[in-house]
Amino acid sequence: MSDLASFKDQLKKRTKKFAHDCVKFSLDLPKDQLGKHLSGQLIRCSTSVAANYRASCIAQTVPVLISKMSIAIEEADESEFWIEFALDEGLNSDSNGSALMIEAHEIASILIKSRMTL
Repeated sequence: MSDLASFKDQLKKRTKKFAHDCVKFSLDLPKDQLGKHLSGQLIRCSTSVAANYRASCIAQTVPVLISKMSIAIEEADESEFWIEFALDEGLNSDSNGSALMIEAHEIASILIKSRMTL
């Protein structure tokens, strides 16, 4: 397996794990109006990171690749926002929230660097 294929496979797994971890975080939020709103937003954007990165790996053209990667970057940043917001509101005392924020930021940074090389 080439280094690029290995990198893509590792990042696919990492973004998918991130989505799963965000879903678990979301399910622990309160079931009130705010908790449900934040849960829905975080589940949507974190799963979108994984889905759009995966789509970028099979893009037929460079512009489509850049577009899909750009969406994944935006969604990773949005995921970081919703996690931070939930923690700011005291809706989840799980220390995993800080780790998820770091992971969202790292994924976005990796994707930004990858997009820049294109």
